[in-house]
Amino acid sequence: MITQTTDLTYSAPHWRRVTRHPALMEYRRLFALVAAVNLTVLAFGIRDGLWFESGTFRLDRIADMALINLSLGILIRQQRVINALFWLATRIPVSWPLWIRWGAGKVFHFGGLHYGGTIAGTLWFGFLLFAMAADRVNGTPQVSGLTLALSGMMIALMTLMILTALSRFRAKFHNAFEKIHRFAGWTVLALFWAQTVSISNDMGVNLASTPAFWMLCLITLSIASPWLTLKQVDVEIVKPSNHVALAKFDYGDTPFAGSSNAISHTPFGEYHAFANIPAPGETGYRLAISRAGDWTGAFIDNPPKKVWVKGITTSGVARIEVLFRKVVYVGTGSGIGPILPHLLKGEVPNRLIWSTRSPRKTYGDALVDEIEANTEKPLIWDTDSRGKPDLSALALQAVKESGAEAVIVISNQKLTRKVVHDMETLGIPAYGAIWDS
Repeated sequence: MITQTTDLTYSAPHWRRVTRHPALMEYRRLFALVAAVNLTVLAFGIRDGLWFESGTFRLDRIADMALINLSLGILIRQQRVINALFWLATRIPVSWPLWIRWGAGKVFHFGGLHYGGTIAGTLWFGFLLFAMAADRVNGTPQVSGLTLALSGMMIALMTLMILTALSRFRAKFHNAFEKIHRFAGWTVLALFWAQTVSISNDMGVNLASTPAFWMLCLITLSIASPWLTLKQVDVEIVKPSNHVALAKFDYGDTPFAGSSNAISHTPFGEYHAFANIPAPGETGYRLAISRAGDWTGAFIDNPPKKVWVKGITTSGVARIEVLFRKVVYVGTGSGIGPILPHLLKGEVPNRLIWSTRSPRKTYGDALVDEIEANTEKPLIWDTDSRGKPDLSALALQAVKESGAEAVIVISNQKLTRKVVHDMETLGIPAYGAIWDS
């Protein structure tokens, strides 16, 4: 057992505690990179006269910048693109230097590009709307009133999407966020098509000959693709307790370890993504769904016989385990769900620290026995009998004892960020969800 005298700061230089702080995580660094690139392009464009020429604004160039940024923001969140990013990052062999693998493991921070691209694209569209209106005021209109109106509606909806995607609103009103993001997003896409057609008519150009047309085709396919695979499937549910439900699926899809699927009660309702738990030699997969709100509570209290599954199996944080020779998994409560498939697969040697209330009473003997049989010296900490542990201290102890190269944390936001920060200030690569969606 780790005592509270364990010193987590003995080798943590102050500069590393600052540079590895959650406020400076890779997600925000990517956002800053997108902002810096756009500000540089804007500044050089002003200097070189790229945005204004012969008494009128260069609407085509401004529109191109808006489209480039929005395309980045949308496509980087496409499920197949996400899987490709994870595939590429995990091609790095464990023989490479640890600092390279450490950085590659941060691939799941790609959301910074989504956030940066959508905000920058919206600002460029704002610039475009201003340029259209300014030309009209100056008596040199280049586009019709219809194009101007369509652009204004697009910007209003995109601004609404950005404001409701802010973390505080998203956390407090998640259902509203999801509906606004979905239906406002579809409306913006339709307006984008209408605006592109309208501009082409205004400019007298062939729509199919413009890069915007083909990029819009790609964006439309990207947004539509998860819905093209929408299906209603059977589910078998076992409830070890009133706190958790184990959902079993077998509809022809056996996902890989380190992935998730999104499910809902209705085809266009509220979707929740859960980590898949496939078992070697078995078809299908399980999901561990714990009581954490209205949706999960209703799922446990009134288990459905069928649910809707949207999109394809998508890579998640723990898939990066293959970048390391050995890892320590730290989980709390139902965080064991994303961890369990890696224990069962056994591809990477690991140590497990699982902190939860009455594990056998809550999750059942079968699941706990399965965990104990598939990992080396698991530490299952019963918080009902032992209180809450110092997870950072436990993780550090496990790293020292096992020689693990990295720590992967599956917990709530506060604990995840604390453990990741504590480990990384000690020079230990650490990973956990960043709640960016």
